[in-house]
Amino acid sequence: MPDSPAAITIKGLTVAYDSVPVLWNVDLAIEQGVMMGVVGPNGAGKSTLLKAVLGVVPKLAGDVEVLGKRFNANRQQIGYVPQRTSVDWDFPTTVLDLVKMGTYGRLGWFRRPGAKEKSDSLAALDRFEMRDFAQRQIGELSGGQQQRAFLARAYVQNAPIYFLDEPFAAVDATTEKAIIRLLKDLRDEGKTIVVVHHDLTTITDYFDAITLVNKKIIASGPIATAFTSQLLDQTYGGPIKNCGIECGFQRAPMQLSHPTCSNVSQSPTAPGEVDDA
Repeated sequence: MPDSPAAITIKGLTVAYDSVPVLWNVDLAIEQGVMMGVVGPNGAGKSTLLKAVLGVVPKLAGDVEVLGKRFNANRQQIGYVPQRTSVDWDFPTTVLDLVKMGTYGRLGWFRRPGAKEKSDSLAALDRFEMRDFAQRQIGELSGGQQQRAFLARAYVQNAPIYFLDEPFAAVDATTEKAIIRLLKDLRDEGKTIVVVHHDLTTITDYFDAITLVNKKIIASGPIATAFTSQLLDQTYGGPIKNCGIECGFQRAPMQLSHPTCSNVSQSPTAPGEVDDA
């Protein structure tokens, strides 16, 4: 039997904003059934990497395959949880209606969600402990509840792959642990989870694998081989203390901005640099 294809295969991906390169010649393969953290300094292109795979931002060059097929033929195989700051929380929709949006891909252009879609959406809310909030307007939720609602929307899509862009921003530690538990349950069911993440102290506890990004892929692989002080040095350009491993670096710090890592030297974003996560 042939080997299963990678969940995501990226070849030669290049993205630029206003002629400023954000990602350059990215080659990356993410295997099925792993929980992977995507890590790098501010402006490194982490969020852009997810958006480029999803086709949300245009590519200058490169190809993307999802489960061995071109993305356009397999786009419904990825459930996406965006950054909270990119969502209009004043939009007049309820939590249940938000989750039902995850069923649109299987309905096609001319069908509206019916009884089955409502039932599936309520089951997804149950899964993420949000059933009691089904009729709440999304702006009335706490940060953690908002993240759970979007996770339920991705879950009802029945996708084998999940992209989450900074899901732990503005949530408390208890909520973060609860979300991680839910994500690990999905991973244990065979789902592939890709998370843009900032807190280096939790990498070894949360993820099976890591991708280090700074305009290009510095390293990608299992935590044991890719989460090392040498590779972090190449990614961040300087010393990071309290990062979960012994971080001894040789070069002076440059372009570091990590709110969750203490004692990190920081410098302002360079002129013309895109301050993308």
